[in-house]
Amino acid sequence: MPTETLKEPAITTEIIRKHGLNQAEYQLIRELINREPTWTELGIFSAMWNEHCSYKSSKLWLKTLPTEGPQVICGPGENAGIVDIGDGQCLVFKMESHNHPSYIEPYQGAATGIGGILRDVFTMGARPIAAMNALSFGEPSHPKTRQLVHGVVEGIGGYGNCFGVPNVGGETRFHKSYNANCLVNAFAAGLADTDKIFYSAASGVGMPIVYLGAKTGRDGVGGATMASAEFDDTIEEKRPTVQVGDPFTEKRLMEATLELMATGAVISIQDMGAAGLTCSAVEMGDKGGLGVVLDLEKVPCREEGMTAYEMMLSESQERMLMVLRPEKEAVAKAVFDKWDLDFAIVGETIAEDRFLIRHHGEIKADLPLKALSGEAPEYDRPWVKTPTPEPYTEVPDISPPEALLRLVSSPNHASKAWIWQQYDHMVLADTVVRPGSDAGVVRVHGTEKALAFTSDVNPRYCFANPVEGGKQAVAEAYRNLCATGAKPLAATDNLNFGNPEKPEIMGQLVGCIKGIGEACLALDMPIVSGNVSLYNETDGTGIHPTPTIGAVGLLDNPAQIIRMVPKAGDILVLLGNTAGHLGQSALLADVLALEIGDAPQVDLAAERKAGELVRALHASGLITAAHDVSDGGIALAATEMCLAGACGAEVINDSPLPALQWLFGEDQARYLLSVPKSSIKALLGKAKSAGVSTHEIGQFGGDFFAIDDTFIPLATLKDAFETGLADIIS
Repeated sequence: MPTETLKEPAITTEIIRKHGLNQAEYQLIRELINREPTWTELGIFSAMWNEHCSYKSSKLWLKTLPTEGPQVICGPGENAGIVDIGDGQCLVFKMESHNHPSYIEPYQGAATGIGGILRDVFTMGARPIAAMNALSFGEPSHPKTRQLVHGVVEGIGGYGNCFGVPNVGGETRFHKSYNANCLVNAFAAGLADTDKIFYSAASGVGMPIVYLGAKTGRDGVGGATMASAEFDDTIEEKRPTVQVGDPFTEKRLMEATLELMATGAVISIQDMGAAGLTCSAVEMGDKGGLGVVLDLEKVPCREEGMTAYEMMLSESQERMLMVLRPEKEAVAKAVFDKWDLDFAIVGETIAEDRFLIRHHGEIKADLPLKALSGEAPEYDRPWVKTPTPEPYTEVPDISPPEALLRLVSSPNHASKAWIWQQYDHMVLADTVVRPGSDAGVVRVHGTEKALAFTSDVNPRYCFANPVEGGKQAVAEAYRNLCATGAKPLAATDNLNFGNPEKPEIMGQLVGCIKGIGEACLALDMPIVSGNVSLYNETDGTGIHPTPTIGAVGLLDNPAQIIRMVPKAGDILVLLGNTAGHLGQSALLADVLALEIGDAPQVDLAAERKAGELVRALHASGLITAAHDVSDGGIALAATEMCLAGACGAEVINDSPLPALQWLFGEDQARYLLSVPKSSIKALLGKAKSAGVSTHEIGQFGGDFFAIDDTFIPLATLKDAFETGLADIIS
């Protein structure tokens, strides 16, 4: 029986609740260990059994996602997913949330979100080459939105710029459902050699467990548990659970870790992220089928008098845990001494299924290690299918030019340059396509290859029709990669939802996962990593379901890159079918303040045919530029191309549809192409052979954007586009 000091608080019903556990879970803990847990043991269980670490509400459904393919080296379950990119190289990538911390403390919450996702990547032996962020904020008029936008953006830039990784893309949206619960989803990707990948599974009995990096403090204690709870009027009390980051220490930690890996000293290695020392030690032991003993007095601390509970649950940043080859101890220590980082042997692996924590001669925890992960509850929570909305069949009473100007000046569709210009997107000198395009593109240094990155989701679609919304998030990511010329490889998901204990919220999660799985299978984009963020609610009001998809694609050479910059004189060609779907569209939501109707249906076979055709047309030299058609339909997609190329266009509707439906409908599986006149005949022939419909709908040129003889000066559109965020940022 472990011994604890008499000063430890009594474990009451309220204490159990504050640790994110219910009475049934606490009873299960008592049955597993055949006694009452100590205070430290309660903290360990609360960390390992929360949603963030155990996926207890989502695991059942996550198992249904496609995770394999010939390109996949490592799927979900490790620090990050890995795909083969040829020539003995691989891409390591993942997306994770830092939502709750970013709402409580925007700068540090966002900054440490970047730090955590970068560690997930270089922990596996990969050097980070790209980052992205998917951000969701409340209404521009909400009193907290401006503070959150400034704090989060500054935190992302402050950490990422100092660390030295290019931020090449992402997305930012504003909606009232995020008024009291912003979302900060961070993506990172890195390159490694396929024969030099490092995993977290411990191996060998009696091997030293080594603490690496920065010292442990009290910041972030209980952070993982806090991330699995709703917000209420006690939000300010949660501020101490937000970690504090240091990008310069992280940079040194990366260089030291990669140098250490080259010495052959590393048996296994794990980032200390959520739940800190607890989660990293348990995961290493569990994956390797070993037990772990830790002596906490050997843990480097920056604060005096830290308890075992605090040390085990601290989420201080820039820390790693490693199982070391004992004969390499001196070599390994010299590396970390060189980089002025802590290196301390704090425990060892054992054969028994045991997680033994000692502190100053006292046993603070003695638990069956497997129970902390393998025995975590797995819930099949009740869920109800989201009712299918009535279709929207009306045509709004607004002129197309007015609708377009209001759309491009709305915060959701105006230029996000103010945001991404604060990020260094050119560091490392390999960025080829910068933020603001369909996908960011980064060269694979020293080769002809390049990699494309995008993140996508439409929460309105997911709220109205979770299955179609989940499918559309994957389909749009697929289109953005194809529109950039990249062959889609794989995806990572960041599933942001409200309280899963509510059947309607659980139904949203189930529906979105079903849609994502169907689309990933059809488009050959397996999910290789990801994160689930639940309980994004405040005072009982949840966010819109936001299952962000981060996707990567491969280009074999720079000539494959397609840009969205048209050429004057080129024909504007629409690829794909238009039925004029306006339900849940940007026109309704962002211009007319109406969120009604069903989400558009996603034809996955049509998506694949269209995407493959775009890449084939570019390979044949038949197109100058391409852009996917999504939010805002043809009108917004064409405007974005014109603004990117400082080139006007005339758009002609010769369909039987009313102008608003044709221009602003959000039917899927569509692209706009800039096509030289000399290539039109060949392009139409290839499209017909591929079974994809094409329509000549106008021509690029001039300094006006013309819609059926109504002319809008391009300068007017440009001004509206570039000033749309002014009320939020100034």
